[in-house]
Amino acid sequence: SCDASQLCNCSSMSLDFIPLGLTAKITVLNLAHNRIQHIRSQDLQQAVNLRALLLQSNKISSIDEDSFQSLAKLELLDLSNNSLAHLSPQWFGHLFSLQHLHLQGNSYRDLGQSSPFSSLRNLSSLQLGNPWFSVIRQGNFEGIEFLHKLWIDGSNLSQYEQGSLKSIKKINHMIINLRNSNIFSEIVRDLLHSVIWLEVRRIAFNVTAEMQALRVMSSSFAKKISFRQTLLTDATVPEIGSILEDMPKLVELELVDCRLLGTGRWKMQIQAKKSQTLRVITIEKLSIEEFYLFTDLQPVEGLLSLFRRITVRNTKVFLVPCRISQNLLSLEYLDLSANLLGDQSLEHSACQGGWPSLQILNLSQNSLSDLEMTSKSLSHLGNLIVLDISRNNFGEIPDACKWPEALKYLNLSSTQIPKLTKCIPETLEVLDVSGNNLKEFGLELPSLKELYLTRNQLKTLPGAAPIPNLVALSVRRNKLNSFSKEEFESFRRMERLDASDNNFICSCEFLSFIQHEAGLAQVLVGWPDRYVCDSPLAVRGAQVGAVRLSLMECHRSLVVSLICVLVFLVILLLVAVGYKYHLVWYLRMTWAWLQAKRKPKRAPPKDICYDAFVSYSENDSEWVENTMVRELEQACPPFRLCLHKRDFVPGKWIVDNIIDSIEKSHKTLFVLSEHFVQSEWCKYELDFSHFRLFDENNDAAILVLLEPIQSRAIPKRFCKLRKIMNTKTYLEWPAGEEQQQVFWFNLKIALRS
Repeated sequence: SCDASQLCNCSSMSLDFIPLGLTAKITVLNLAHNRIQHIRSQDLQQAVNLRALLLQSNKISSIDEDSFQSLAKLELLDLSNNSLAHLSPQWFGHLFSLQHLHLQGNSYRDLGQSSPFSSLRNLSSLQLGNPWFSVIRQGNFEGIEFLHKLWIDGSNLSQYEQGSLKSIKKINHMIINLRNSNIFSEIVRDLLHSVIWLEVRRIAFNVTAEMQALRVMSSSFAKKISFRQTLLTDATVPEIGSILEDMPKLVELELVDCRLLGTGRWKMQIQAKKSQTLRVITIEKLSIEEFYLFTDLQPVEGLLSLFRRITVRNTKVFLVPCRISQNLLSLEYLDLSANLLGDQSLEHSACQGGWPSLQILNLSQNSLSDLEMTSKSLSHLGNLIVLDISRNNFGEIPDACKWPEALKYLNLSSTQIPKLTKCIPETLEVLDVSGNNLKEFGLELPSLKELYLTRNQLKTLPGAAPIPNLVALSVRRNKLNSFSKEEFESFRRMERLDASDNNFICSCEFLSFIQHEAGLAQVLVGWPDRYVCDSPLAVRGAQVGAVRLSLMECHRSLVVSLICVLVFLVILLLVAVGYKYHLVWYLRMTWAWLQAKRKPKRAPPKDICYDAFVSYSENDSEWVENTMVRELEQACPPFRLCLHKRDFVPGKWIVDNIIDSIEKSHKTLFVLSEHFVQSEWCKYELDFSHFRLFDENNDAAILVLLEPIQSRAIPKRFCKLRKIMNTKTYLEWPAGEEQQQVFWFNLKIALRS
């Protein structure tokens, strides 16, 4: 479970104890989300170089007092969300390097009679408390003089001894989760001069009488106050405002995820008499159930003139009253993102004389839909430099717009604009049009220094000439398939070019440039890890620096041309050979042979026209025509023979004549001789009859040996003919006349069978 840096992740392994065999090499050990119940003395004895030990979300209920004795280099210890019923000072006695200690979410009710943290001189962050934590005693924090962050979960804290936190000289960020306003008041009294940022969570300011206990806050030197998940009412808001305006060093007020019961009809007028320091207010996710009935905030107008930064995010703001805008005389930063501002309400909110000093305005994720109207509504803001109107649904973009004269930064990302026009001001130095499905960029922006075109449909880099001062360009996640050396040279002066996550094609020209250009690493962001290319013949998604293309990929056009020429020459050669050697005729013969092979062996009786088809060599024609034909056709009764010279149909292909004659004859008579074996046409006749007439149980073939012939002289492919000659009787033409009479008798018997 350990990586090269000796970070060992053993979380969520259902472990019941700390694993054995831990060595001095381990620096980080993550044992979170297991079932460990007890930490023994020897469990961590060898892990002397451990820097971080994560034991949160186990079932730890007991720890031996010397369990952490060898961890002198430990900087982070997380024991949160376990079952520790008490805290022992001996656990932390040897943790001299410990900086971060997390103890919240256990079951202890107090921190003991003394300080469990007295030896932790380097402690920077401390988190403690749980739903059962009820008592903080004086001396519990002895030994701690400085904390960057102190988080106390005291939702049920019922007893706090005065001076318990006074020993801590400085706390940069104090987070306290309380319900009891009196306990909160006592804690604040001890922290008047030590806390820089006080964050209060889950406290309810809903009763005016309780606010008197919080008057002590007016003497606090805190520079920032945060309220999270806090309940406010119309009755308590003026009281809180009165307390905050008396704080001598308060600069920033923050309300996050709070709830306001009311509509802003505050009974007490708030005047900016003493609060000459409050400059920043942040409101996020403020829930106002009847926000549509909220007033024009006239009671707080006196507080507004000194504010420099205001954030009201995700709070259903649909209108800023013109008088409020006009009273924000010093406002330099305004964030109204994730609200309900529309085109008409923006025009009213940014009225003449409103926001006179504004430099940065964030209107992203609102309900704006008319870019021309938006630009016109803001055009009078002479000091506006940065404008974010991203994530609105503008759709169409006009050809011309009127913008603030000093505008330098414009964010139009994710606004559904299909193209860019001269509506974009030429004064811009930074333009973000990411996520708009743009297919090209051709604007002339002579002052532009940074251009962001991420998540569009660009296939080529923007031209460098119209944007001569560009120093940073992002074209991530587009459809770039290449960029040439010339394009790169035009952008060489840039400090940053991010073209990663595109669909580059592994062409030879692209790879040759990209793999040999020395200056890419200084310009391309993410080079080379996030630059990959695809090729049909290469590994898809391969890093461009590692791709090596073959000759086929580098010179594909030439290779394809050569292949086409070779194929043409081969076809031409085949045509010439086929013409010379009658290839077409042989193909027709093969087709006829295949057809003959598939036809049935016997024709229907009605189609039989001849007693026998005579197959013979032309050299034996004299004997066949003058002797055999005369003897058989003049017999009584006469035999009807089929001879190719006499009975073949004129004009019909000779192969079809042979096949038809064999099919229409009762027998096939082969006149075998040496001439027969050497005759090509006799071979074809044997070919076609081979699959139709010859088998061991068929007597349709009659063999007549005109002269002695050896069976081995018959071609080997006619195996069945060889077998018939070796197993069945055939007729031999005798020399003597007496034997010839017997021959004719036997031949006639065979023809009639």
